[in-house]
Amino acid sequence: MAERMRRFGVGYALAPKKQASFIQVSLVNLAKERGIDLVKIDMDKPLIEQGPFDCVLHKLYGDDWKRQLKEYALKYPRVLIIDSLEAIERLHNRISMLQVATELEIKCETTSFGIPKQTVVYDAKIVSASYLESEGLKFPVIAKPLVADGSAKSHKMLLVFNKDGLSKLKPPIVLQEFVNHGAVIFKVYVVGDYVKCVKRKSLPDVMEENLGKLESYLSFSQVSNLNTCEKNDDKYYKLMNLDDAELPPLSFLKEIARGLRRATKLYLFNFDLIRDNRVGNKYLVIDINYFPGYAKMPNYESVMTDFFWDVLNKNDKGFENLQKGSCEKEVRLLVGNKGYGEDEGTLPVSPLKREEKENTIQV
Repeated sequence: MAERMRRFGVGYALAPKKQASFIQVSLVNLAKERGIDLVKIDMDKPLIEQGPFDCVLHKLYGDDWKRQLKEYALKYPRVLIIDSLEAIERLHNRISMLQVATELEIKCETTSFGIPKQTVVYDAKIVSASYLESEGLKFPVIAKPLVADGSAKSHKMLLVFNKDGLSKLKPPIVLQEFVNHGAVIFKVYVVGDYVKCVKRKSLPDVMEENLGKLESYLSFSQVSNLNTCEKNDDKYYKLMNLDDAELPPLSFLKEIARGLRRATKLYLFNFDLIRDNRVGNKYLVIDINYFPGYAKMPNYESVMTDFFWDVLNKNDKGFENLQKGSCEKEVRLLVGNKGYGEDEGTLPVSPLKREEKENTIQV
């Protein structure tokens, strides 16, 4: 009699929108063929009563989930948790988010990287043109909410062109150097050791000589969130140089990815890069996101299945310090792709001082 395939259980706890995009039938079936069952965690029942799982995959926030996950980890210390709450929470502060990037030592003779200049503001009364100058910033600057928790509010940003625009700021905020980058952003997806870079359209450059002709500020969010009207604007597309943009060297991207993986202790994330127009071979890390929209990544089903297989079989050296338990339950209920509650709530923000950092698309 042929030996029965060893099966693994991966319990997933995701917000409805994330679940709908990520848990596709194609992913479920491919994983199942490799002996990996993707099992929906029932948020109406205590996590401690569910499983057993070999791995818990999650992107939920809030005190109740945090408590349940910690309780589960204590009871089942050999179960892999991807990723740790502490590591994820670091990305919810736009100052601490990119702190790790400043600590990396990337060896590349022809290419360099860094992050934009930035400062955090807690009191609107101190914001002025002279304040910006004292912080090494000048117009235009990008104003971003300090909290980056994935909510719609955290994506609302302003590109401030002059001192009049400063009156629109609502602290706590991060003021970040605006860098012309040829209207192209490079989104680098990381899944364990796997690294994939794709080009996306960004917002157009701002010429210094045109600052006096512009309004006080421009409101925007991530380019991927631009409304249909904006995306159908021919003028918008004519400003994009996506096809001509050369991808950064893959070896360079992998070096950054490895460094960020070690520094953040995360296995599922992406980071955004822009090419500084002032220095053609210099790239700036402007954002790091936990568990991004992998379904947009080419061939994501195979990439994710290989990742699950590697970590569950300890083929990923990054998990050597973690232990893996065994799921003895032979029958698992594979739940359909139905939503359940979650609104990625706001997490506490640590009162960090000036650092360098951060985020998404520029105008």
